[in-house]
Amino acid sequence: MADRDSELRDEYLVKGYMDANIAGYEVKVDPYHVDFWRKAASGTWEPNTYKILSHYLTADSHYCDIGAWIGPTVLHAAQLAKKVICFEPDPTAYRYLRWNIDLNKLKNVSSYSFALAETMSISRMASHRGKPGDSMTSLLFDNEGSGVDVLTMQWQQFLDMSPVQHIDFMKIDIEGGEYQLMPSLKEYLQLNKPVLYLSTHAPLLEPEQRLAKMQGLIDVLSIYDKCLDDDLQPIDINTLVSEDALEHFRSYVFTD
Repeated sequence: MADRDSELRDEYLVKGYMDANIAGYEVKVDPYHVDFWRKAASGTWEPNTYKILSHYLTADSHYCDIGAWIGPTVLHAAQLAKKVICFEPDPTAYRYLRWNIDLNKLKNVSSYSFALAETMSISRMASHRGKPGDSMTSLLFDNEGSGVDVLTMQWQQFLDMSPVQHIDFMKIDIEGGEYQLMPSLKEYLQLNKPVLYLSTHAPLLEPEQRLAKMQGLIDVLSIYDKCLDDDLQPIDINTLVSEDALEHFRSYVFTD
């Protein structure tokens, strides 16, 4: 079986892509992440994320993906939405993101290789697992030997330069960067109220920081009428400071 897997990878490398059916759509994907794409195609990678995108996105939607990695959610959203904008600051991951966008000739997708954060700066980021380009790259870490310098920009600075002003649905999955980013988004969220799908990463914080950081998210997100879990079931927003939320990676939907 291992030999067959190796043969298939070689075939994909020669072709420059592999074919995959992900969440009901046929796509072409890069040949360097075969194991991940197989997991996504089997439906075992974040199935609720695909369900949430399918639930909220329509042919008129403008979708924003903050923390796009190599593009598993971007490829899906591009089939559903009118316009997709996405951000991935890790230069290794961004190369594959752009490759996957180009493989599928997605004309409705605009991608940007910088991080959204509370201030404009040059910052270091890395994966706590020490592997450039993996899905856990974060501004929280700077592992020696694997960290990279990235540009960070405020959301409003981006909007001031961008023709995109209206967002219907925003996904934020940035491996702990949400604790810095969310306060800077409060005014925009309050004025525009896009549906927000937020992944939280309290276990990446020091234990003594977790409660205050998650409470900070509540302070921003209480502007929304409804908080849902990733099964789209209504929950109390104060669930974000429960023991479960402080000790596990949890995702939530906020909407009016």
